[in-house]
Amino acid sequence: MINFRSIFLRPFSILWETSYRIRRAFFEYGVLPRNVFEVPIISVGNLTFGGTGKTPFVIYLTKFFENRGIVPMVLSRGYKGQLEHGSGIIFGGQKFKANPAQYGDEPLLIAKHLRKGAIVIGSKRSENLKKYFSQVQPDIVVLDDGFQHLKLHRSCNLVLFDATMPIESLEVAPLGYLREGLTALRDADIVVINKSDLVPSKRIDALYNKIATYLSNNVPIFKVRYVPTGLFNSKGELVMPIEELDGQDVIAVAALASPHSFFKMLEDANVKLVDTIVYPDHHYFSGEDVNQILFRAGQTSSIVVTTEKDIVKLRRIVQHDNILYLGIELEFLEGELDFQTAIVKSLSIDSDGFIDFE
Repeated sequence: MINFRSIFLRPFSILWETSYRIRRAFFEYGVLPRNVFEVPIISVGNLTFGGTGKTPFVIYLTKFFENRGIVPMVLSRGYKGQLEHGSGIIFGGQKFKANPAQYGDEPLLIAKHLRKGAIVIGSKRSENLKKYFSQVQPDIVVLDDGFQHLKLHRSCNLVLFDATMPIESLEVAPLGYLREGLTALRDADIVVINKSDLVPSKRIDALYNKIATYLSNNVPIFKVRYVPTGLFNSKGELVMPIEELDGQDVIAVAALASPHSFFKMLEDANVKLVDTIVYPDHHYFSGEDVNQILFRAGQTSSIVVTTEKDIVKLRRIVQHDNILYLGIELEFLEGELDFQTAIVKSLSIDSDGFIDFE
């Protein structure tokens, strides 16, 4: 059967991919300049539209660095926040003090987990790094969603894939969900396949074979998953350990690009999923939204469970005992020490946790 959609969209996909290839080549050969800083920079990014778990991975990295005594600065666009086209800074330890409408929901989630260092918001990330460097004096910079931000030179490119995305979707837009072609993976230093526990091993093997062709020699590929840790209130206090979720009536609320893995985690914890309420990614909740959610929960005698990303927005409207969030941690299926070794090597961090600029 003739696929007229593919025939019609293929030229647009080729044009899109070609433009991105030319753009990368211009930066690679110096036609377009890159800003270079002495501080090591690690980019956490992807090739696809939508969520692949960049924010949880940025949080994992900042914790890894802080545990080694390394002060991180995170550069985030602050998508859909008022400061996206300006600049702002949240220092570690401020937790929920900033307004998500200004800074964006993901930067606030990252800041919540920072003990020191800071997260800097704004789309002009090179300029913002210069502007705020002296205030933070970071040992390391993490560039959030940075794989296409070629203006800023980085020491390590970490690229994430979502294992649950269909293999056939790995076509350049508008045919599929790729921002740019898989040939861009030649710039990748480390690849991570997220949600690897949610698909059969054959699916992982197919994805591995699909992307391995485009990688440079010896680029490692790691598999990770999310592990739920329990239910927490808006203050970040543990209310219910994960084992106590068994049999609980739950209304799940999410404003994510891919909420299905969130719902799956709740189902795996043996909750009774009474209802799921889905909003667009980065949705800013209104008082009416919250009233409807609580009304539905009252009707069904259920607890409301949302994501940690969404609680930073919901708590600005109401701090209700019946609205909790599911805490998660990133877990490597195998090879976590190998991953950490690869990060240390790529960023020239010595065994004592100090940056080596030589």
